[in-house]
Amino acid sequence: MIKNNSLVLFQGDSITDCQRRKEWEEPIRNREMGDGYPRLITADLRARRPQDSLDFLNRGISGNRIVDLYARWKADALNLRPDIISILIGVNDTWHDSKHSNGVEPDRFETVYRMLLEWTVKVLPGVRLVLMEPFVLPCGEVRPDWIPEMDERRGIIKRLSAEFDTLFVPLQDMFKEKAALTGPEYWLPDGVHPSAAGHRIIADRWLETVTAGAE
Repeated sequence: MIKNNSLVLFQGDSITDCQRRKEWEEPIRNREMGDGYPRLITADLRARRPQDSLDFLNRGISGNRIVDLYARWKADALNLRPDIISILIGVNDTWHDSKHSNGVEPDRFETVYRMLLEWTVKVLPGVRLVLMEPFVLPCGEVRPDWIPEMDERRGIIKRLSAEFDTLFVPLQDMFKEKAALTGPEYWLPDGVHPSAAGHRIIADRWLETVTAGAE
């Protein structure tokens, strides 16, 4: 379980950011979490465990690739000294190549992600890491040629999770199963960004994984 007095940090791209407010130089813990899964997780855990002094921060930034995350990691992760760091990254590394010819190819993605994790466990040896699986559905912005590369990125993250003994939150198969019932747009209207229902099932899967496995 998540220990009392823990600080949980959410990191990633627009799916994590989800319009969080950034006016303050030092965002207030537990507030301004955005409109997505970090807010739902925060609300759930703080409502169920009001006596446990759990703190939450969202430092996701829209448009981030793994190289952007690495560039700001010291200020936006290590210096905050969280007890749990949850990371969802990877879709922009493919999308930005398609849209701006500025993506991060899978082998370099793996290199930089591994560097980030090595750095983290060196500076914060007691931290618990949660690696979330990036996901897409074939609609909206998502082109057919994205699918094999996204599969490769998911494989990389799963291997890194095993290598660094992190918690791993699988999401792609869940979205595929849900899309088979309703069509993909119900969950990911543009193939990438979740609807309110999409964020709800991400939060549920995160809570199922982390509250069972975090120590």
